Amino acid sequence: METAELLKKVRKIEIKTRGLSNQIFSGEYHSAFKGRGMTFSEVREYQPGDDIRTIDWNVTARFNTPFVKVFEEEREMTVMLLVDISASGEFGTQKQLKQDLITELCAVLSFSSIQNNDKIGVIFFTDKIEKFIPPKKGKSHVLRIIRDLIEFTPENKKTNIELALKYLTNVIKKRSIAFIISDFMDVNFVDALKIASKKHDMIALRILDKREQELPNVGLIKLMDAETGEIKWVDTSDKNTRILFAANAKRNDANLKEIFNKSGVDSANINTVESYIPPLTNLFKRR
Repeated sequence: METAELLKKVRKIEIKTRGLSNQIFSGEYHSAFKGRGMTFSEVREYQPGDDIRTIDWNVTARFNTPFVKVFEEEREMTVMLLVDISASGEFGTQKQLKQDLITELCAVLSFSSIQNNDKIGVIFFTDKIEKFIPPKKGKSHVLRIIRDLIEFTPENKKTNIELALKYLTNVIKKRSIAFIISDFMDVNFVDALKIASKKHDMIALRILDKREQELPNVGLIKLMDAETGEIKWVDTSDKNTRILFAANAKRNDANLKEIFNKSGVDSANINTVESYIPPLTNLFKRR
């Protein structure tokens, strides 16, 4: 991609997602993700209604009048984005590709984090760790993340969520807010998710496309698995085929929901055909 075209795309995403973050998500984000605790700020004279447990007895004795300790929320946190950049992200039949939706979501979360003085880092993964961007603050850092989301080309095509979760657990030593953003077309990551969720505050954002849930009646079509290259011909005019496809999708939905619940992980489904504002806002409000 030419530099001018890349910068134009970065700027376009910045304008849209930074505006959303300012107008919609900043308050919700702050409320949803608390700091690590309360830290001492200052002392002031006691006022009627103050909790007597906050009285600073040393200062009170010194000035012979009651003083209380004032605490404030220790806001600074580390936010990690675990971003699935496997080949299935190139799929999209509605308003946008899954990978484009992922880029916007990451941008919104990144701008929300820096507005709250949090650090933001990214792990790009397929079935290998493609790239790690260590957590930092600042607008220039967020713009670098957006640029990589647009421009970075992964070496591999398949998905290994377990590997990404283990990498997070090993590389980020302190507790963080960790968003794993994927279509979750993978298996055998349950144990790694449970371990990661004990150390970090894990949130799963599942990216969906309508045609992964139901097949249209359009006759004989050729389908290719973007991650394996496997090709299949499917007769969508066969009602039983469509019913079986939808049933499998519902079964997978239920299975993933159970995995997230048992792992203590908050989750939201975000579809390429719909705005991501309601599911994100609802997720924040539930916390």
